[in-house]
Amino acid sequence: MFDDQVEGRNAVLELLESGKNINKIYVTKGEKHGSILKIIAMAKESKVIVVEKDKKQMSQMAQTENYQGVIAIVPPFEYCDIEDILDYAKTKNEPPFILILDGIEDTHNLGAIIRTAETAGVHGIIIPKRRAASVNSTVSKISCGAVEYMKIARVNNITDSINTLKKNGVWVCGTSISADKYYFNQDLTGPIAIVIGNEGKGMSNLVEKNCDFLVKIPMMGKIESLNASVSTGIILYEVLKQRNL
Repeated sequence: MFDDQVEGRNAVLELLESGKNINKIYVTKGEKHGSILKIIAMAKESKVIVVEKDKKQMSQMAQTENYQGVIAIVPPFEYCDIEDILDYAKTKNEPPFILILDGIEDTHNLGAIIRTAETAGVHGIIIPKRRAASVNSTVSKISCGAVEYMKIARVNNITDSINTLKKNGVWVCGTSISADKYYFNQDLTGPIAIVIGNEGKGMSNLVEKNCDFLVKIPMMGKIESLNASVSTGIILYEVLKQRNL
């Protein structure tokens, strides 16, 4: 597998603070001020090699437009298994709180969703291997480094994963505009997995059929849908509210 890269000052700082492996950090020549100085100091402390390159070389290396003068080269993102997510919930002595993404294609959406999930205390995220965004440098940057703290399982089949969760006592809640019940009227306490569908098509029919129940978010204006990351935040924080946190 090829190495990946993490770009942007906050994302690289979070990466250094997480203690994850970093092969090398590149900084733009002459950018030794502000948070770049902190990155260089932390890298030195962690014995990570820092290389200076001119602006043209850095721009050619960068995978995003706003890399902010710093690029970290890291091993490929390490996905986990569903069992790892369930075990993590056990170690925290909390009922499992899981997010399932059924075909999120936009890397910016995926990054924003991971950031929200991490702040909401989600134990792990499940994403499909095919026809969906995976974790890359853009996702890491948009998540502001939250990917370094989030367990993410990349699976062959979302429906099979739902059935695995059910066998482990987890209730599966889908989100659909056609649901009969609003999210705030549904009991979301206990072991729960929230399913967020594709940006345009929503959940697949098969995934929807395998959910234990469906909820919707009120739409009071003329637009009938929310951005996937916004919908995710609304539902996840309702779970927190119902858990009295």
